[in-house]
Amino acid sequence: MRISTKGRYAIRLMIDLAEHNNGTPVSLKEVAARQSISEKYLEQIISLLNKAGFVKSIRGAQGGYLLMGQPEDYTVGRILRLTENVLAPAEAEEEDLPGIVVTNLVWKRMDEAIAQVIDHVTIADLITWEQELGGTYMI
Repeated sequence: MRISTKGRYAIRLMIDLAEHNNGTPVSLKEVAARQSISEKYLEQIISLLNKAGFVKSIRGAQGGYLLMGQPEDYTVGRILRLTENVLAPAEAEEEDLPGIVVTNLVWKRMDEAIAQVIDHVTIADLITWEQELGGTYMI
C-alpha cells in the first residue's frame, strides 16, 4: 500500500492549520509557501476537507480556513480514508482457488494492523512528536 501525495499533503495541511490556529483564518497561499506545495493542489485537497466538515472556509480579503474541531479530533485514518481511494494493502481474491483463503487472511491482518496505527494517531500526536523531535514534519 502506498499513500498518495494527496493523502500525505492533506495531513500536512491539517497539521499546518492546527499549528497556526490563532483564531484567524489561515490562507492557502501561506500554507503553500510554508509546505512547499502547489496552491492549486492544496485547493483540491481543501475542497475535500471542507466538504467533509473537517475545515471551515471563511471568505473575503482576510479569509482562509480554520479547523472545525480540535487537533485531537482528527486521526490520520480519517484523513487518509477521505483522500485515498483504497487503503487496503491488497484486494481480496476469489476464494475458489487453492490457497486463496490463507493469503486473504494475510491481507486482512495487514489491513487491521494498519488501521490500528492510523486510527489512533491524531493531528495533535503528530504536532507533539514534531515538537519532541525539534524539527519539521514531513509525511
